Amino acid sequence: MMHDPIRPMPRSERRCEPRSNRRRTRAGLAVASALLGAVLLTGCQVSDLGTAKHLAPVPSGLERKMARLNMDKRSPIMLRIYKEDDVLEVWKRDKSGKYKLLENYEICAWSGKLGPKLKEGDRQAPEGFYTVGRGQMNPNSSYYLSFDLGFPNAFDRSLGRTGSHLMVHGDCSSRGCYAMEDQAVGEIYALAREAFMGGQQAFQVQAFPFRMTPENMAKHADSENLAFWENLKEGADHFEVTGVAPKVDVCGKRYVFNASTSGRFTAAAACPDYQVDPSVEQLVAKKRTDDLEKRATIVARAKIRDDREKAWEDREEAIAGFFSRARADSDETKTGAGDAPSTEAAATATATATATGAGGAVPVPRQAPGGQRPANASPAPAAPAPAVASVAGTTTPETESRDAQAPVASTAGAEATAPLGYAAEDDDAGFFSSVAKSSRGLFRSAGKLFN
Repeated sequence: MMHDPIRPMPRSERRCEPRSNRRRTRAGLAVASALLGAVLLTGCQVSDLGTAKHLAPVPSGLERKMARLNMDKRSPIMLRIYKEDDVLEVWKRDKSGKYKLLENYEICAWSGKLGPKLKEGDRQAPEGFYTVGRGQMNPNSSYYLSFDLGFPNAFDRSLGRTGSHLMVHGDCSSRGCYAMEDQAVGEIYALAREAFMGGQQAFQVQAFPFRMTPENMAKHADSENLAFWENLKEGADHFEVTGVAPKVDVCGKRYVFNASTSGRFTAAAACPDYQVDPSVEQLVAKKRTDDLEKRATIVARAKIRDDREKAWEDREEAIAGFFSRARADSDETKTGAGDAPSTEAAATATATATATGAGGAVPVPRQAPGGQRPANASPAPAAPAPAVASVAGTTTPETESRDAQAPVASTAGAEATAPLGYAAEDDDAGFFSSVAKSSRGLFRSAGKLFN
């Protein structure tokens, strides 16, 4: 008969547990010891006793599922963790020797962000390949049940990473650990216990930031952790092409998988010459090539999409700026057009004042529509008009004689009616013509922007 010597955590490993729980932990140890003694005396299987949480049997539903998947209840298990999906998967070996997905459980909480744990106190949940033996199972944890991942492993230590007591546990509260609901961690604990009783010495935990697909690798292509994640993906690929938990070693400060050597793997030292089964190596290389091609396509498409969005943003800014400038120009044009009557009126007033100052007031005849004088209008008295040259202050006998015969009244009248007469209409027509021309230019420019 095989026994299951699950030991409690030593006091040095209880930092995550409150001091008030230590007495309860010692009491739980005594209970567990008594139960194990009873098992040894009666010859019962550990899973037959349900009086303690760490001895609870595997749920009957999972047992039926294992039977459907051609799995033995005590065959080896392997865990896969995906931070981004909040999922812990339990894989179990079937009778053909391949691992199949048995069940997945929601991770209730994990602390930190995507990326590995680097140092004590950073509250990061670890990423990498870890091994959990019987001695790392803690039936007396204050977090319902727990097992230690074994961080830092050889890879972590080769990079100077520090930390301790990184666990998978219950109670749904995390400070650098992966926290589960109590029922979930209880089922995982039971599956691990049965695998140990079936002869498995330790089970592998693969902790990933996300599912190592080309899409996710492309999505995180700019991350500072990309090289590390590429190394993790290599191990994930080994598992996916073989269906077997890969053999994991560390050399040259990186993971190597399913490798054999006549030398020795040392985490911080350069890798010795090693070999991988050619059939496995070929499958892994093909998967890596296919995934890299797919990733490159995804990245290229994303770049085209980003460039297109940037071009649209630039175009919208250009159009908005164009219309802002056009509006400003239109406002300036309106302001100039509003000043024109004032200027014209001022010019007329100046001409009238000049005529008045030179020869007295000059009456302006009323005009009927069409510029005709009314029939009953009395003719304006003819007044001698000063010569035009007198405005300039100089006269000559010739001009004085000629201008004396030409009265100024008709000229002054024409000038006085210019703002409301035909001359003004000609000026307005010229103004609107220029506006129409500028509008055509504006729409041609806008069309170029849209094209």
